[in-house]
Order: sequence, then C-alpha cells, then structure tokens
Amino acid sequence: MTQALALQQLSSALPPDRLISKEFAKRPYETDGLTAYREVPWLVALPRNTNEVRQILRICNECSVPVVTRGAGTGLSGGARPLKEGLLLVLSRMKRILEVDFDACTATVEPGVTNLSISQEVQPYGLYYAPDPSSQIACSIGGNVAENSGGVHCLKYGLTLHNVTGLVVQTIDGDELVLGGKSYESPGLDLLPLITGSEGLLGVVTQVTVKLLPQPTNQAVLLGAFDSIESAGNCVSAIIATGIIPAALEMMDSLAIKASEEFAHCGYPIDAEAILLCELDGTKTTLDQDLVRIREVLDDYDVKDFQIATDAESRELLWRGRKSAFPAAGRIATDYYCMDGTIPRKHIGYVLRTIKELGESYGLGVANVFHAGDGNLHPLILYDASKPDEIERSEQFGMDILNLCVKVGGTVTGEHGIGVEKLDAACSQFTDHELEQFFRVKQAFDRQGIMNPGKAIPTLTRCSELGGMHVHNGEVPFPEIPRF
Repeated sequence: MTQALALQQLSSALPPDRLISKEFAKRPYETDGLTAYREVPWLVALPRNTNEVRQILRICNECSVPVVTRGAGTGLSGGARPLKEGLLLVLSRMKRILEVDFDACTATVEPGVTNLSISQEVQPYGLYYAPDPSSQIACSIGGNVAENSGGVHCLKYGLTLHNVTGLVVQTIDGDELVLGGKSYESPGLDLLPLITGSEGLLGVVTQVTVKLLPQPTNQAVLLGAFDSIESAGNCVSAIIATGIIPAALEMMDSLAIKASEEFAHCGYPIDAEAILLCELDGTKTTLDQDLVRIREVLDDYDVKDFQIATDAESRELLWRGRKSAFPAAGRIATDYYCMDGTIPRKHIGYVLRTIKELGESYGLGVANVFHAGDGNLHPLILYDASKPDEIERSEQFGMDILNLCVKVGGTVTGEHGIGVEKLDAACSQFTDHELEQFFRVKQAFDRQGIMNPGKAIPTLTRCSELGGMHVHNGEVPFPEIPRF
C-alpha cells in the first residue's frame, strides 16, 4: 500500500473540492449509524460523477489502498465505518434523478438520491417507490441497495431487491457492469440479487433503476391492542394464514408504546402489553372484506381495543407513533442499541418473551418495535454508555438475541446487514464451507480484497477463536415454542 503515491495521483486526477484530508474535516465521517464504532479515515473522496468514481477506484487498486463506500451514513451495522488506512468513498454528491420513464414505470437515479425523494418526484403522477425504511427522509438509494433495506411496506411489496430492476456497478478492476434494465427479465446470469445486499464488498453502485407503483386508491390502518405479547405475536401468523397479505403489519410492545405515545401523541393505548398496526389496501370491495376478516382474527386472539383509520389524516396519525419509535426511545434512555434479526412468524410470541427474560437477567430495558409480518425484529436495548459495563452487557445481550433468532430457524439480519456489528453472530449461522464460498465470490470481484475489508463475512480464524459456534439454520427442539 502506497498512500503517498495514491494521494498524489488522486490530487492530480480530481478537482480540489473532491478530497478531504484534514483531520478536523474528516471527523464527521468517523462513523455511520452504529456510533459505538468510530475510526477516522485516511482520506475522504466525494465524487460528483461516475467517471470520477472510476478514477478513484483505479488509483486505489493500483496503490492497494482499501476502499469503503458510504452513502448517507444512516446504516446501523457499521458497514460504512471507515478504515484509518483506507479511503472513504462518499457518494452523497451523486444525487441526480436521471430519468422517470412513465411507460415502463421506472426511475433511474444516482446512488446519492434519498429514498423519499423518489416518491416525492413522482407523486404528482400517482406513483411511488414502495420500500420505505424509517430513515427514508435521509437514507440514500445506493445504501438501500448495499444493505437490501426494507421498511414497513416490505411485507406486501418486498425489500429493495424486489423493487430494483437495473444497476450499473463499477468494479475495483475497472470494469463497468450493467445489470438488468427497465424490465423484469434480462439475458444472462441474474447478478442483481448478488449485488443487492453485498454491503460494498463487490463493487460501487453508480446508477440504480427502480420500479414505480401506482398509489393505492383505497387504504385503511387498523390498530389492535392486546393484554399479552404472546397473543399479539400469535395473531400475526393467524392473519397471514387467512390468505390476506397486508401492505404492512407492525408490532410494538408496552415500552415502545408508552415511549412513542409520550413523544408523538398519536392515541396509542398505553395500558396495552402489545399493539399491532395493520395496513390494508386494494379495491373498496376487497378492502371492506379484508377489514371484516381481520377483525374476526383479532377477536379470536382476545384483542382488547380496536381502532380503524380510513382517511389520510387519521392513518398518518396512527403511523406517526410507529415511525417515531426510534427517536422516542432516545428520550427514555441515555443510549440504545438497535438490533436486527429475523425469525419465523410463528415464534414471535416465544422470542419476545425470551428477550424480555434476557433483559431482566442483564439488568437492561428493551423496547420491541418491528416488522412483524415478515418476522424482522428490531429490539432496542436501552443502556447508559457512561457506565463502563453497560456497553459490554448490551452487546452480549444483542449477541444472545441473534443466536436465539438462528436457533428458532431465523437469521442474524433482516435489513441492516452484517457490517462489523454481527461478524461474531454470523459465525453461529454459517458453516466453514459456506464462509469459504462467500470469500470465493468476493475474490472473483475483488482479487486484492480491498473493497470494504473486514466487513460482512467473518473469517474462519475468527469463528474458530469463538469456539466453533456454528448452529445450523433450522428449528431447535425448544419445548417452550408454540407449534401451529
């Protein structure tokens, strides 16, 4: 690695405002949304176009300088945490909406475009972009592709993977890959799923084509309140078993309910142990039928309070609390650690009860607010970073939650990625053979291993040091798990 030569070449190839080398100016880039991990990068580059990205990658490749790609820095797994010996490639200045094709119902954008701005751009034409992470006002579409982000509407409309039809990717070797396009099918191997969710390990996405959907003409949001977490969790599976696929199906426990209500004042029942928020859309006839059926299911699981919102203002009010849950948690704890794991829906009640018991054993509070419809958990572990042992306890608590997810047949991530946060947890999910295959794929795109090194894939050595934690993804004979 020759940093001096790399800096000389980068300074010659790029305008002066594209590079940040002074220590104080690099400090804002020392972390992403996982603020417990910080490292000031050697150099920050802010290209404005694809040609500049290519030049940066070429020089870094020739000089063996590691490259970490960053979008808006809202990621929660440390995937965009910089390296002190590497270059941080920030794509936030590449924020043009290049084309909206109304015939194909697609939008082609640069990676720095924010998630929400796509829907805002096409809203006057009755269209929108479905994936809606909680950070959609700030997070970039390039980052969404890197982490395969979801949001509350991913149950019916899918994750980023299901809503991207084309990508343009720059590799570290200087190749440009044009994957997919405006249609659902393209010739050759389908590499879109490989790049989507690859966390910057394989290349740099410089252009994204997403599909646009018509805005629903009829919508309703239901709130059901329950006296037990188990009843609410079991109700989730029962709703899906009817054959109805809600646009969104979210769950909050008592601590999350109280925090959100105090913050957003949206009318949540603060005496409930759990609530479900269920959004339905479709034709008026279908919507009316689905509302009746969902109400019957809620009654079967002893719902104690029921609200329904059909007009835009009341729907927004019910959603406000859910979308304010993360900042609301910041009001009831000095710090919180947002976890991300996925489980089979039928185990929601059991897993939430176990998480509560784990929290009591660690002496830490935990608020659960998550995408119940697809089993994507987001426990918010509450702690105080000023107390030396609480950071370690919260991290171990988080590891126990992820291991629990694997044991019941789930995964260690749903939409936040592995990053640096879950490298150890990934050792419990993947076998040595699987990890070897992951590294072979990476080597095919990045022979030197300088694209976001040390992220997403744990080394075999690290897993061995942890004592061979492998737990095959499958059901474990816990007698406490309810069977349906």
